[in-house]
Amino acid sequence: MDTYVKQNPVAPAEFFACEAAGLRWLAAAHYGVPCVAVLDQDATTLTLQRLEQVQHDQRAAREFGRRLAHTHAAGAPSFGAPPDGWTGAGFFGPTGNPLPMASEGHARWGHFYADDRLTPMAELAEPRLDRDVRDALARVMSRCRSGDFDDDDPARLHGDLWNGNVMWTSEGAVLIDPAAHGGHRESDLAMLALFGCPFYDVVLDGYQSVRPLRAGWRRRIGLHQLYPLLAHVAIFGSGYVESTASAIVSALAVDS
Repeated sequence: MDTYVKQNPVAPAEFFACEAAGLRWLAAAHYGVPCVAVLDQDATTLTLQRLEQVQHDQRAAREFGRRLAHTHAAGAPSFGAPPDGWTGAGFFGPTGNPLPMASEGHARWGHFYADDRLTPMAELAEPRLDRDVRDALARVMSRCRSGDFDDDDPARLHGDLWNGNVMWTSEGAVLIDPAAHGGHRESDLAMLALFGCPFYDVVLDGYQSVRPLRAGWRRRIGLHQLYPLLAHVAIFGSGYVESTASAIVSALAVDS
């Protein structure tokens, strides 16, 4: 079996152990999206099965959507819950510069998203955000805490589902590089849209053939993209501030 070794000699303690636990947890979802196989792991490396990429088509995209719905439906104990077999904090972002991600359980999505996602990431991004953006973001968090956007039971999320973390193989889509946790299923779908996904609408059709989305989900995309956008401001700089401000405006426009 060909292997691929991810390496980071200065990775945070348990970084790769957390990723391995996330891959196994996601892979355990019945009829869910397959995940790259974990072969070995230590403090500075993660050894995975090497995947061979191919061009995908609409049929593969629709099947990915169907399977993602099953992954989400496998559920989690609470919003923010870590993968099974993992009890510490999680991580979000690139292997070379991962940011800490809280893994505390919450009964309500809005409290989890405001307190364990938006607040800590906004603090990291704050030097690059002007007062108007910070004030508007605070209003979004207030609405989250008040329950304006609460919906659904905790889903089993990949957590960093941009298109680059979906590998297309001859057997279909395979997930890599998760930030797995219990969350709102619209967060994965919004992340998939953030930087573009070929056949995105076909993926959604497949998803909704298994589990329809609640009305108005497109209006909530900006809300769910706020966390990864703030992360990009914190990690990569001010080039993402305009997109973050637009997502805040979109979130505030959502009806309760």
